[in-house]
Amino acid sequence: MDPAGGCPHADNARLLARGAVAPVVLPGDVAGMAVLGHDALKEFLAHPDVAKGAQHFNALRDGEIPDGWPLKTFATVQGMTTADDADHRRLRSLVSKAFTTRRVEELRPRIETVTAELLDGLDEAARAGDGVADLRTHFALPLPMGVICELLGVDAEYQDRLHHLSNQVVSTSIGPAEAMAANRELVEVLAAVAVSRTREPGDDLTSALIAAREEGGDRLSQHELIGTLLLMIIAGHETTLNLITNAVRALCAHRDQLELVQSGKAAWPDVVEETLRWDSPVSFFPFRYPTRDLTLDGTVIPKGTPVLAGYSAAGRDTSAHGPDADRFDITRSGARHLSLGHGPHYCLGSPLARMEATIALEQLFTRFPELDLAVTEAELPRHASFVGNSVQKLPVRVRG
Repeated sequence: MDPAGGCPHADNARLLARGAVAPVVLPGDVAGMAVLGHDALKEFLAHPDVAKGAQHFNALRDGEIPDGWPLKTFATVQGMTTADDADHRRLRSLVSKAFTTRRVEELRPRIETVTAELLDGLDEAARAGDGVADLRTHFALPLPMGVICELLGVDAEYQDRLHHLSNQVVSTSIGPAEAMAANRELVEVLAAVAVSRTREPGDDLTSALIAAREEGGDRLSQHELIGTLLLMIIAGHETTLNLITNAVRALCAHRDQLELVQSGKAAWPDVVEETLRWDSPVSFFPFRYPTRDLTLDGTVIPKGTPVLAGYSAAGRDTSAHGPDADRFDITRSGARHLSLGHGPHYCLGSPLARMEATIALEQLFTRFPELDLAVTEAELPRHASFVGNSVQKLPVRVRG
């Protein structure tokens, strides 16, 4: 796996031509596997003999993984994504109350208001920049970051730093010292948030998690609290940020598809779902571990191997999506994808991410129907990671 990331689709196609499961070399020459085919990934994500707990990671358990390994946080953070069975159900039940259909729908007016305000800011930035502004900086980032921080009760003063640190955590190309420093500071910031909410509880998820821990005694440890906040911050804004960014890029590159939705021949949720399939906001997500030697699509994955879930590859798997799987088509019939997960670890925040992206895209292209990229796709700098799948900047010209 290239630690510098880059566009994954050409490499994914080459790997898929060989099979649905591939051996990979992770940073630091750590042996792993990646599941790339749609059907194989769907089976793997829900398989009863596949675990998330780090105790099942052979190389980590045997002391072969150094502290500064850039992917170590994905394996060792204490929270839903590294818990199994009863622990997973306990942690998930505490967080799920914030993402019920009713609570998410109650956020709609606030999201619509914030979106409109951010579009004003995008317009001002473009006027100050000869008609060009960075859509990620002024729109795609502050929307989901603001919403998840509001849900968690995180003060605005922490938001920029949290985004920078979460970027460091998901990077696969930084050095050991930098990785350890970013993780340490991120834990410190989130601990400060927890202290603030302990002193001044509010109507937010952090206060609710703290109350549950205090009332239930051992229901949520301090490490689990911080780990849950870390996961919520990263997953709650990075995924939606990439989703909005990738959708805008796709629509600008496929003006015929944009015209379909602008003319009412397709709907904005169709754009969101096709973007999730065609250019998944997460490319390869770490880790899952077979608890026994597992044969998947004819390939044996040895017990205790760290396995990447290849969402970007599965989204363009021709065996699942047809020979035109690499074509962006919002009218695609029977479209299905795994980009928000599958099985017991299916993304709890998926309704919120879908709502945010739908509102963002509809308001953006209603306000600026001629919006287009200000540079070519090839000039857009990619994420330095094979985990996140998007670009670092998105300069757009808001008016034709």
